[in-house]
Amino acid sequence: MKIRRVLATAVAAAVTTPVVLLSVTPAFADAKPPAAARAQQQGERDKPSIEELEKAAEKAQKAYDDAVAAKAAAYVVLKAALSDDAPLAVAAKAAKEEAAAAAVAKENADQALADAQAALAALPETATDEEKAAAEKAVTDAEAAARSAEDAKAAADEKAATAQEAADDGRVAAAREYAKYQDAPEEALKAKEAADKALADAKEEAAEPEEPDCVPEPKLSTVVTGLPSKIVAGSTTDFSLRVTNGTDRTLDEVSPFVYFHATDKSGYKVIDDAFHLQWSTAASPAWKNVEMGGYAGSVSPLKAGAHADVKLRVKVDAKAPAGEGLALVAGDYVNDDESCGGNFSTEYAFELLAAGSDTDDVDDAKPGKPVPHTPDNKPQGSTSTTPVASTNSAVTGSLASTGSPSALPRFAAAAGAAVALGAVVVLAGRRRKASGGTAS
Repeated sequence: MKIRRVLATAVAAAVTTPVVLLSVTPAFADAKPPAAARAQQQGERDKPSIEELEKAAEKAQKAYDDAVAAKAAAYVVLKAALSDDAPLAVAAKAAKEEAAAAAVAKENADQALADAQAALAALPETATDEEKAAAEKAVTDAEAAARSAEDAKAAADEKAATAQEAADDGRVAAAREYAKYQDAPEEALKAKEAADKALADAKEEAAEPEEPDCVPEPKLSTVVTGLPSKIVAGSTTDFSLRVTNGTDRTLDEVSPFVYFHATDKSGYKVIDDAFHLQWSTAASPAWKNVEMGGYAGSVSPLKAGAHADVKLRVKVDAKAPAGEGLALVAGDYVNDDESCGGNFSTEYAFELLAAGSDTDDVDDAKPGKPVPHTPDNKPQGSTSTTPVASTNSAVTGSLASTGSPSALPRFAAAAGAAVALGAVVVLAGRRRKASGGTAS
């Protein structure tokens, strides 16, 4: 609903605000919207346009494509770094081969030294000085060659180790670089999908036909009977609600609205949650909890001049403190042609007494001045399943057993915040009257 979008967000805050924090001036002269409504209106103005969302989706698509390409390029680099043909790998292989050759050369030099030493030792006593000198020189030369081969092997081993370390470091560096890009496509895809969804939702919302405005219908009346002017905490009270179509046309579906709002005597503590409301009809005798928003079933249809009765039962928690309360009743309707509307809430003020109080000879609560009601309140209900007899049993409409429709337009939500303000005005006024002072 266009009206509901503007004011419904103020309902929850208003209905739970302590009386002393709200002005009790009944004129509501301030034309400024409630803070919550202003915040919603600002939010709607700040919403991105479809053109902006399209640009965001294009940007997200490009970021995703870039991330995929960057990952692919990083993988090519990683694959090349891990290949045996990588320059560092080739250098490491060559150094390893040189080290292996140096090891063979050392073995050969060591063997030559051993052979020279053996030849020197094998000379006979008859060997000439020239023969002895030649054998000793062979040993000396072999020793020098062995030392040279040993140094060459050490150098080759060190070179091979350094080359292998460089090759390993190159592979690790390539793997780390690839890791930077590995998860980027997945993250970019999430952003892309979110941008695509935001664009699709905006286009869908723009394509939706605008809902019709609901209108007030004072000839749809809701009247309570049997609700006492004093209710004791911990008690169960049965009463009834009659909804009457005083118009000259059939209303295709009518949903009676009932809500209990109360505070303790200080006015600071809202105790709506202490009230648990159920409804029952002749057509649907099992007790059912009043639905989210305060709707007690639905009438489908309610003909011109006809009425229907709903039996109601309210249970109050025994621990509820004494205070003041209002029963708010109203009715909303929606027709097959999508026209919709409703009447203003009627207030029935009552005094909430502490558990165990005496309530002999209590009059029924009297209806007050109608005010806009708030259907978007907390659910009220309990689990009792025992129906009660109703003094108003004539039903000229058919109450559905499944409750109010999910598509109910909830006309009265158009001024949802006003009901809470109206409620606290009444309660504060009653306290001023009882104390002879002025409520703050």
